[in-house]
Parts: sequence; C-alpha cells; structure tokens
Amino acid sequence: MKDFSGKFAVVTGGGTGMGRELVRQLVTEGCSVAMCDVNPDTMEQTRKLALADAPQGVRVSCTEADVSVEQHLLDFAAATARELETDRIHLLFNNAGIGGGGSFVAGPRSDWERTFNICWGGVYFGCRAFLPMLLKADEAHIVNTSSVNGFFASIGPGRPHTAYSAAKFAVKGFTEALMEDLKVNAPHIKCSIVMPGHIGTEIVGNSMKIIGPDQAFLRGQLAARGIDPEALSGDQLVEVMNAGFRDNAPTSASAAAKIILDGVKAERWRILVGEDAVALDASVRATPEEAYTQAFQDKLNIVRTIGQQA
Repeated sequence: MKDFSGKFAVVTGGGTGMGRELVRQLVTEGCSVAMCDVNPDTMEQTRKLALADAPQGVRVSCTEADVSVEQHLLDFAAATARELETDRIHLLFNNAGIGGGGSFVAGPRSDWERTFNICWGGVYFGCRAFLPMLLKADEAHIVNTSSVNGFFASIGPGRPHTAYSAAKFAVKGFTEALMEDLKVNAPHIKCSIVMPGHIGTEIVGNSMKIIGPDQAFLRGQLAARGIDPEALSGDQLVEVMNAGFRDNAPTSASAAAKIILDGVKAERWRILVGEDAVALDASVRATPEEAYTQAFQDKLNIVRTIGQQA
C-alpha cells in the first residue's frame, strides 16, 4: 500500500502519543480515520489537530472505548462503519497500551491483569472486531504495536516487568503467526509488528492514571532528583514522572509515527522504531544467552551514556 489517500484507517489509543501522530499523519495524506481511546477529551484534541490539516472530504471520528473489553471494540467497529459510512477499512493500527503490573510475585493481580488485558487483549479483540471490514477491502494492512520488551523482557536489574513484557511477547508471536494465516486465507491483507524503543509519549502518565504509580519506584526516582513526593499533589506526581519519560526520549512520537507509516508503505513486517530499538535488537540477537546478565546490562548502560553525550 504505497498511498493512503482515499483509504479508511482505524487507530486505537488515538488520544495521545504515537496514536495521535498516526491519526494526524494519515489524515494529512488523505486518509479518513476512526479512532478510539478511554479519554474523550484527548481524542477530541487529536481530532481538531488532524482536521486542521485535512484535505477536503476526509473524516475523523472518535469513539470512547476500553480495548480490553471485546464488546467495546465490537461497538467501535459498528461506529466506524456508521461514522465513516463504509463497510470496509484498509488499515488497522492496534496501538493502545499502558505500562504496569511489574511483579507477578509481589504485585497486585488486578494491576497485572489490567496491563496484560489492555496490551494483549486490545490487539486480539481489535483484530477480531475489524477482520470482517478488512476482508471486504481490496487491499489491507494490520499493524500491531509490540515493544522492544517483546523481544527483551527487562527494563533493568531489580525492576520486574512481567505483565507488559508478557503481553508484548504475545503480540509479537501472534503477529508473526498471523502472517502465514493471512497468506493462506486472506492474501490481500498484510501485517506488521511494530517494536518501539523509548518514544516521547504520555504512556507513563496515562498508565499512572489508569492503574496508579509504582510507589516504591516513584519514591526512588523522585529522591534521586531531590524531590519530596509528599510535597506534590497526585496530578503533579503524574506530570513530573511523565515529563521525565516523554521529554528525555531519543525519538519523538511524530518521528515514530512516520517510521511506522513508511514501514507499512514498504511492506516491512518487522518495524523497529528508534535507534535504541535497533541497537538493542542487535545486542540481544548477538548474545541471547547473556541478555539477562548484569554484564549485558552494563554494556547497555554504556551505550545509553554515549548516546546521551553525543
């Protein structure tokens, strides 16, 4: 699919981050977009930004939906058909996700399952809900967002990261298996797996709003910056932590969206987003048996330090 003009696309998690930028860039190219998110206010902001640059005739619709609930996505599919006046879509971006549920052993089961059900369930339910509309298109492409944590299940020593990593591994495996399924049963539909590194998005803040902060990690991070967490309101805590992640990212959400869309046009099934993702992928592939050792982590820290100084 070399051109998105005149096409219909669906984006989950379109209210912020990569989802917002995917919507905006698709619309600029003449693609009508249906998006969903749990936050109607941020979705409306995305819609206004997108329509400001939209060619004549392009539509943007918003549906409030929790991607971990199958009925919400079935309703979203029905709303897409109604709002865009179409019985088919050409592009499906299963993008929505949160972080959390770090420890399977010591953390709350509710946080673990909430994270897993959004990050994996959103992809599974999204594909199920929109497959009939993809089948009706003359050409189509499914784009499922995994993560570097879909091939490397760590964010550093001493910080369990089980729910998010398990979900992103599931997304990666499902998408790779789906490729052969589509070749056999729906060859006009392509699919890609997206594996972003550190991208400047609102995922930290959004995750904290949905499942709450990791209190121990939060106190450690703020103490390292000389900030007393007791002196900040809940909203201020969220913003401080989110800003630190978003503003120090080596790749912006806008740049990430462009990499993804360029990958779709090139029919790349495997899309690494960010130089950090490319470097980590190469390192894990080079020495997989060492991937979870302290020596491997030390090498990663050296590379990150050099990158920050460059």
